[in-house]
Amino acid sequence: METPRALDMIKMGSITHYRVSLPGFTVAITMQSTTIKSERGESVQVSIGIVARNEEAGIGAMLRSLFEQSVFEELDRRGWKCEILCVANGCTDQTAAVAAAIFDMQMSQNSYHAAFRARVVELTERGKINAWNQFVHVLSAKEARFLFLMDSDILIHRRETLWNMLRALEEDAQAHIAVDRPCKHMQFKSRKSLWDRLSLAAARLTSSAEGQLCGQLYCIRAHIARHIYLPKDLSACEDGFIKALVCTDFLTHAVEPQRIRLAEGAEHTFEAYASPAAIVKNQKRQIMGQTIVHILVDGFLKSRPPTERARLAGVLEEKDRTDPAWLKRLIHQHIRHTRFWWRLYPEMNGLGFKRLGRLKLRERLACLPAAVAGSMLTLVSGLLAFEALKAGSTDYWPQARRRGFQRIHSKL
Repeated sequence: METPRALDMIKMGSITHYRVSLPGFTVAITMQSTTIKSERGESVQVSIGIVARNEEAGIGAMLRSLFEQSVFEELDRRGWKCEILCVANGCTDQTAAVAAAIFDMQMSQNSYHAAFRARVVELTERGKINAWNQFVHVLSAKEARFLFLMDSDILIHRRETLWNMLRALEEDAQAHIAVDRPCKHMQFKSRKSLWDRLSLAAARLTSSAEGQLCGQLYCIRAHIARHIYLPKDLSACEDGFIKALVCTDFLTHAVEPQRIRLAEGAEHTFEAYASPAAIVKNQKRQIMGQTIVHILVDGFLKSRPPTERARLAGVLEEKDRTDPAWLKRLIHQHIRHTRFWWRLYPEMNGLGFKRLGRLKLRERLACLPAAVAGSMLTLVSGLLAFEALKAGSTDYWPQARRRGFQRIHSKL
C-alpha cells in the first residue's frame, strides 16, 4: 500500500475532516471523532455505500428513510457491525456537510447506534463509476460479507427492505445479488396524467423480465463485487454490466437469472423523469450505456482467455491505468462498423414488444401503448446516442430536476 503524500486534518467539534492525497486521486474523509475509538477491534459484516453528487436538497430525506430501517435493530440483536459510507463525488454544494451532520446525530441518538458507524468520503472526481470502484475496492471494510449500493436520491419506504434483502442472500446460496422493487413516484399520486400512466406501464414491462437489477439499490456478496471493476468510460448502465457478469458467473456459462433474487417485502421509491425532453435525455444516456456494455461483454471480454476472466477486476483496472483510451477505441470501432443507429446493440428496438409477450392478455392490452411509445422513443434517443458516441462522448449525464420529491415521503 502506498504511503499518503499528505494528510490534512481539520477538527470541528465532534466532526473531524481528513484529506488524504494519494498518487492519482485525493480522498477527503469526514467522521465523528468519538466513533474512532469505539471502532477498534470491531469486525464489519455489512457495508453500505451511498453514492451522492450535489444532492443537498434531497439526501436528508433519503438518510432519514435509511435510519428508519429495521436492519439496524436486527444487526444489533445479532451483535453484527455495519458501516455506512456516503461517497460524495465531485460535489459543488453542501451534500457532504448535510450527510455528516445527520450521521453525527444518528451515531449519538439512534436507538441502535451500537450496530453501525457512519462517515462521509469526499472524492474530487465526479461520477458514479469511480465512486463505485472506490467504495468496493478501497473504502469498504475488507472483512465485510455483504455490500449495499444505493443512490442518494431515493426513499426506502418499507421498514424491512434492507433486512429482507440481506436475508434473501443468506437464505439462497445460489443468489449473488438481492434486489428490491423500485417504484416510480407517480405511483403514489391520486390523479395520474397520461404521461404518468405510460411511464408506469413501461415500468411494468421492465419488471416482467427475470433477473432485473436496478442500480439504485441492491445488496451484493462482497467477494463477488470485488471481482468486478467498472471501466471509467462505461459512463452508464453499470447495473447492466454487473448483471451480465454475475448471471453468467463471469461469462463461464449461459445466463442464470436466479443469481439475482428479488426480496419480498422490499421496495424503494425514486423520482422518475416526467417531461418528454427529460425522458429522451435519459433514454439517450441509457442507450449509450447499453451500447458500451454490449461492446464490453459480447466483444472484448468474451475474447479474453479464461486466465484473464479469473482476475477480471485486475485486468480491467490495469487497462484503465496503462491505456486510458482503450475503451473509447473499441467504441469508435463499433460505431464505425454500425451502419444503422437502431442496431447499436442486439434487440435495441424490439425489447419492449418481447417483454409484452410475457404478460397476460389483459396486461398486454394495458401496456401496448407504452411498448409502442417506447419503440418510437428508442428511435429518437438512439439517433442522439449514436451521434454522441460517434463524436467520442461517453460522459453524458443530464441534470435531473427535482419537483418536490420529499413531499411524498410522509405518504410512504
